[in-house]
Amino acid sequence: MATLRVQPEAQAKVSAAGSRAGPLGRRGPERLEASATRPPSPLLESGSLIRGHVDVFREDLCSKTENLLGSYFPKKISELDAFLKEPALNEANLSNLKAPLDIPVPDPVKEKEKEERKKQQEASREELGGGPQQAPLPLQKEDKNEKKKGDDEDKGPPCGPVNCNEKIVVLLQRLKPEIKDVIEQLNLVTTWLQLQIPRIEDGNNFGVAVQEKVFELMTALHTKLEGFHTQISKYFSERGDAVAKAAKQPHVVGEAQVRVHGGKDTFEVRPDPSLPQGDYRQLVHELDEAEYRDIRLMVMEIRNAYAVLYDIILKNFEKLKKPRGETKGMIY
Repeated sequence: MATLRVQPEAQAKVSAAGSRAGPLGRRGPERLEASATRPPSPLLESGSLIRGHVDVFREDLCSKTENLLGSYFPKKISELDAFLKEPALNEANLSNLKAPLDIPVPDPVKEKEKEERKKQQEASREELGGGPQQAPLPLQKEDKNEKKKGDDEDKGPPCGPVNCNEKIVVLLQRLKPEIKDVIEQLNLVTTWLQLQIPRIEDGNNFGVAVQEKVFELMTALHTKLEGFHTQISKYFSERGDAVAKAAKQPHVVGEAQVRVHGGKDTFEVRPDPSLPQGDYRQLVHELDEAEYRDIRLMVMEIRNAYAVLYDIILKNFEKLKKPRGETKGMIY
C-alpha cells in the first residue's frame, strides 16, 4: 500500500499560512483589528433620528389627507358649484361684457384734406420743373404754422390709459386663489400617496398597481391646473397687443361709424353702436368674451378635480394606504 509523503518545505508553508490566517480562516488578526477600529456609518448613527422625523411628517400628512377627504373636498365642491350658478358666470348676452375703448378716431374729412394738400404740393413741384423726385420746396412761415395746426388737429384728443375689462378682472381675482389652493392640495395628496408606496418585492403588487394608476391621474390633473396660470397671462398679453394695435391704427374702424348728412352738400361722421366696430377694436371685445368662457370652464375644471380626487381616493383608500394588506404569519 503506497503512502503519501509530505515534503518538509511544503509542510512548513502550510503551517505558516495557517498561523497567518488565524482561527477565522482567511481574515488575519490585522484585518480583524482594522475592521473593529473602523468608525460606524453616519447614516446608521443618525438613522433612528431621521426615521423619527420622517415618521412624524408622514403621520401629519396622513392626518391632513384624511381631513381633506372628510370635510375640505366636499366643502370646496359645494362652494364651486354655487359659484358656477351665480349670475356673474351666467351672462347670456356676451355683448354686455364690452369694455369702453376711449381711443380717438381720425376724422376722414381731415384725412381727405391732408391728402389733397399733399397732392397739390407734388403738382406744384412738377410745374416748377423739379419733378416728383426732387426735395420739397421750403415752406413759408405762414404755411408752417398752418401745417403745425393741422397736425395738432389730426392727433385728436388724448385718450389716456386704456383700462382693463373690470368684469373679467373681478372674476379672475376670485379664480386665481382657487387655482392656487387646488394645486397645493393636490400636491399634498400626491406626496401622501407616494409615501404609501411599499418596498419593491416580487408578487402581491396589485395594490401597488392601483397606486400607480391613481398617481397618473393626479399628474394629469396637476398638468392641466398648472396651465391655467399661463392661460390667464396669455389673455392679458394678447389683449394688450390688440389695444396697442387699435391705438396705433385708429383709422381701422370697419363699419362702426356712419355718414350723416348735415346740410346742403355737407355730412358728418357719427358712431353707431349697433354696427360692428373695427377689426382691432372688435378683437379686444372678442378676447374678453373668450376669456369669460374660459373662466367658467376653469371653475368647472377645478370643481371636477376636487370631485374626481375625492371619489377615486375614497373608493380605493384601503388599497392606497395598505397596498399589500395586513402581513400575517403563514400556517403550514
